[in-house]
Amino acid sequence: MPESPLRILVVVTQLTIGGTERSLLAVLPRLDRRRFAVEVATTRGPGRLDSALREAGIPVHTPPALLPRKANVAVAGPALLWRALTRPPDIAHFFLPEAYLVGGLASLAALRTRRIMSRRSLNRYQRTRPLVTRLEGWLHRRMDAVVGNSRAVTAELAAEGAPAERLALIPNGIDTARFRRQDRGAARAALGLPDGSFAMVMLATLLPYKGHADVLQALGAVRGDLPEGWCLLLAGRDEGIGGALKEQARSLGIADNVRFLGELTPDEVPKLLAAGDLGLLASHEEGFPNAALETMAAGLPMLATAAGGAAEAVEDRITGRLVPPQDPAALSQALRELAADPPLRARFGAAGKELVAARFSLERSVALTEALYTAVATGGSIEGLGSDTE
Repeated sequence: MPESPLRILVVVTQLTIGGTERSLLAVLPRLDRRRFAVEVATTRGPGRLDSALREAGIPVHTPPALLPRKANVAVAGPALLWRALTRPPDIAHFFLPEAYLVGGLASLAALRTRRIMSRRSLNRYQRTRPLVTRLEGWLHRRMDAVVGNSRAVTAELAAEGAPAERLALIPNGIDTARFRRQDRGAARAALGLPDGSFAMVMLATLLPYKGHADVLQALGAVRGDLPEGWCLLLAGRDEGIGGALKEQARSLGIADNVRFLGELTPDEVPKLLAAGDLGLLASHEEGFPNAALETMAAGLPMLATAAGGAAEAVEDRITGRLVPPQDPAALSQALRELAADPPLRARFGAAGKELVAARFSLERSVALTEALYTAVATGGSIEGLGSDTE
């Protein structure tokens, strides 16, 4: 008789529309179901991507919807502990800090369960949370695998005490086919963009460290040098700074050129990118930016800050331009260069599209994930897994 598939429990904070969550939505349904039976548990209430995962055949378990955040976490901990004791998975895989702490601690009750932690951001959040720092370091040494999505992230994990023989790299993967099927004319018409207008796209949650304020300041400085009718399309969930950014745009005299589109679904992102001429990423810190890969997969050149893993996704003067973080003057200079040179943008865009297909395909990410689960379940070596990404 064939062996039963490995039972994988993925634990994540909440299935909102963020880079981690969209990556899970892309990868988990593509795992070989003859070998892996996957379920997802969250430490907060329902999220916008719950139904999409369920429709793809992945069960999703969430705490009660009506409880406030802290109460949800209080419910999730005992629920995960109960699951660990009564229905222990073969592998528990934790994403994002809250899920790692809640799920990681609960999983220790299941002695036969193998444990994996994946981090997809730099550890800046630890700076004001010394207890979190100590707990994560303690948990790292109790994981069967510790995974980063960029060399910058894996370097930090090693410095925190993750054993080298249990450290792996699985870069983000992009389904490039989603971006090839888009009609640029229809996408621009849907946004009401005039023919020939210069449209910049920034995919980023409205958080201070994402650098929206730097972009607005840079645009305010070069607005007279940009093509007439230029616009900045901001797509991302507002985490509290939207009002301040709108006021900044008004004070700089560019409010009519900036559109706040809110949070987009995964299906809406390729359509937006099809309408653009340039992608922007101005983060002060990044683990590895899915937004940059998606933008390049759509054939757009990137203007990004060299923060963390962003410098691993964007190659300066090959797929776009890299400038220092928190440097609006450098952003301004690069914006002038790129806005004035359509052939340069086209060359960067074509190179970026080729790079994503070669190094950051969804197929590669799925294959590395399957190799990780197989190695962890059988006690095989994962040292160096994924490190051939250059």
